[in-house]
Amino acid sequence: MSILVETAIVGIDCATEDAKVGLSLAVVGTDRCVVRFAGLCSSEREVADEVSDWLSASARGLVAFDAPLGWPHPLGKALAAHRTGEPLAVPANDLFRRATDRFVKARLGKQSLDVGADRIARTAHSALKLLDEVRQKTGLPIPMAWEPNYTERVAAIEVYPAATLIAHGIPDTGYKKKEKVAERKVILGSLEHALQLPEDRAAMELSADALDAAVCVLAGFDFLHGEAYTPEDSELAKHEGWIWVRARPRVSTAR
Repeated sequence: MSILVETAIVGIDCATEDAKVGLSLAVVGTDRCVVRFAGLCSSEREVADEVSDWLSASARGLVAFDAPLGWPHPLGKALAAHRTGEPLAVPANDLFRRATDRFVKARLGKQSLDVGADRIARTAHSALKLLDEVRQKTGLPIPMAWEPNYTERVAAIEVYPAATLIAHGIPDTGYKKKEKVAERKVILGSLEHALQLPEDRAAMELSADALDAAVCVLAGFDFLHGEAYTPEDSELAKHEGWIWVRARPRVSTAR
């Protein structure tokens, strides 16, 4: 599927503190994705300011967030009617996990964190706050994108770097700790087949957050080319959110 030339992808590895947020900026053409920056947020600027400036300077943009941007639909319904001491009739996995989380597990064998139960909920809250701040600073509505040829100037999607790495046949574990520089270099070497990386890769070699921000860009690139799995239930996805990840054959879970 063709995409508009010079679409900017902003990859955000979300966190509850600006200093821990990984940021990446890439420019996408029909058959290339050039990463111009990948690193941690500057201590001198807020994430919202940096992202807003990038998007304002672009004719078309896509923001790829590494954070849940919605909560399980059954959770909201169950809690709205719940009273102290009463049981919850909904099974825990249905209550705390979204349809997209179960889908990614079934297709790629990777379980994302439960936004309804884990600390990732605070990161999700921060991500939604950041998205709203960027909207205010740019004056753009920035809706969620549900197809590659979205008509809005800037749109947003949810991505999951670990799933994207798996979908591209790249190791997705063992690189998070600060001292795992060699492991991150191996991943960067594999990413070269899909992205044009900047010559200076020090930030990505030293920080998994910066590296994940670059992987967010790759997920956005896959989405723009129409190569990602689409929601099985579009209405539910619009309520809960959807992880856009490159399609690949189902992984067998037989042991």
